[in-house]
Amino acid sequence: MNQDVLDAIQDYLHFLRVERQLSDNTLQSYKRDITAYTKNIFVSQGVQYFDDIDRVNILHHLQMLKTSGKSARTISRHISSIRSFHQFLLREKRASGDPTVHLEMPKLEKKLPKILSIEEIDNLIAMPNLAKPQGIRDQTMLELLYASGMRISECIALNLEDVHTTMGFVRVFGKGGKERIIPLGRKALEACLAYLEKGRPILEDKLHKSEAFFINQRGDRLTRQFCWKLMKDYAEKAGIDKEITPHILRHSFATHLIENGADLRAVQELLGHADISTTQIYTHISKTRLSEVYKQFHPRA
Repeated sequence: MNQDVLDAIQDYLHFLRVERQLSDNTLQSYKRDITAYTKNIFVSQGVQYFDDIDRVNILHHLQMLKTSGKSARTISRHISSIRSFHQFLLREKRASGDPTVHLEMPKLEKKLPKILSIEEIDNLIAMPNLAKPQGIRDQTMLELLYASGMRISECIALNLEDVHTTMGFVRVFGKGGKERIIPLGRKALEACLAYLEKGRPILEDKLHKSEAFFINQRGDRLTRQFCWKLMKDYAEKAGIDKEITPHILRHSFATHLIENGADLRAVQELLGHADISTTQIYTHISKTRLSEVYKQFHPRA
């Protein structure tokens, strides 16, 4: 690829980081998509300039993704990345047109998020060994995730100053650095206090003070991968035979709130969703489970 293309990619990623304030994970996703796209367009297809790219070139790239076994969801994400990239090029006058204008998104099958029952959550939270500081930390993390519905990335990004035990809330910075305040229940607050008193001081490196709320044995901030593995291990110990993802407690939090009569707008605020349509999927889960209960217990179902 020529230098103009490489410069455009770097400028685009800089724009996403500074102007749109996207997280590192989201930035990496955009980078992978756009790098694969430009490589296909300018190397495999031999296009010379941005203005030479047309709809057919893009369709060739998308067909290549489909042939290589990419799902409709992945291809849809690629289209969003490509469309955003071309809109940036047009705004910055690096191209005179946008070839993605009439590009259609593939139809996605709506998958309902998997959730845990209240009994499964109780069993999961009871698994950590509270005789060890790591166990106190792990239980606090599980309690906090279920009590707040925050994303795992938001949880590990928490600093000490974000958890207000006296006031009973946690301050979370979501996508785009948007701040939200989430109240915490008694169980979560008790867990936070126990961790701050009996867990974190033992884990913290006396020579290496960290502002992170959740830390490992070296006093460093936890990673997303570490937390994911931790949850899977505890779920296995608890005998939970479900696919465990970092989002499962978030999904469970939202579903249980709605099942117990919480207002959809309030749940939207707690989750930090920009659009209420994203939150509405939890009402579908609630209706699905209601239908299952009806079929199971009604004598004429």
